[in-house]
Amino acid sequence: MALREYGDAEVLRPLEREVPEPGPGQVRVRVRAAGVMPFDIGIRRGLMRPPGTEFPIVPGNEFAGTVDAVGAGVTEFAPGEGVLGFSLLGAYAEYVVVGADQIVAKPDAMDFTVAGGFSGNAQGAHMALNALRVGPGDTVLINGAAGGLGTLSVQLARAWGATTVIGTASPRNHDHLRELGAIPVTYGEGLAERVRAIAPEGVDAALDAAGAEALRASVEVAKDRSRVMTMVDDEEAERLGLPLLRGTRTAQRLAEATDLYAKGLLRLHVRATYPLEQAASAHREVESGHGRGKVILTVAG
Repeated sequence: MALREYGDAEVLRPLEREVPEPGPGQVRVRVRAAGVMPFDIGIRRGLMRPPGTEFPIVPGNEFAGTVDAVGAGVTEFAPGEGVLGFSLLGAYAEYVVVGADQIVAKPDAMDFTVAGGFSGNAQGAHMALNALRVGPGDTVLINGAAGGLGTLSVQLARAWGATTVIGTASPRNHDHLRELGAIPVTYGEGLAERVRAIAPEGVDAALDAAGAEALRASVEVAKDRSRVMTMVDDEEAERLGLPLLRGTRTAQRLAEATDLYAKGLLRLHVRATYPLEQAASAHREVESGHGRGKVILTVAG
């Protein structure tokens, strides 16, 4: 599914291409599932334009499938192996070619649908919580805790030893957050006071995946402003004098997350699945906001 112009969800249309060939150090993956990320929507709208990008553009930056072919020099993977991985673009397709350093082995306990939506948010949570220095004994606030990034951030904070994790979400998602080990609070006006009722001395770290209002409340309750970050509003973070998240996705980072999944310390809630040809509907689902978990595209075959 590809873009020939920027615009609303309807600009996602089918595109036929030759099956790509892997070059040296690359693998070709037969895609079984691909996650839908806010980044993909930014690409579709033209808000994000990676250098050198030309139409037609195939979105999609996380995927899972089976290795279909390997290029020269690739010895760590073989055709038929189940993998999951990441790319900047190209995952809304039957085949994707990426470097061998952009995939990891899929745990046996992880099905392909879950694996297709795991890489992006798992690595985002890993980068953010690592930058926030989350560790044993911390009290952590996660804003937007019921979304794809938020649910994995809650679980990862607990896996890394945080004593208390407070998660903001709409009331209908509070039970879900409790199941993940978070104390739920409702977002919106008065958030800082509700958080202080749980953590009177403040929070050690705060990650925002909700927006400016929640980010400002995070600053109010944080003990240390250097441990407050956002994944969604860099402009407001700069205005508040907060550090910006910097980091890169790596196979090592992804392997650490999949290992935690295999140990039962991380899980991914799949909110909805759509066949690849219904990518426009999947985008509309993500754009609706305040959903729980991930939206996944599935590829037949």
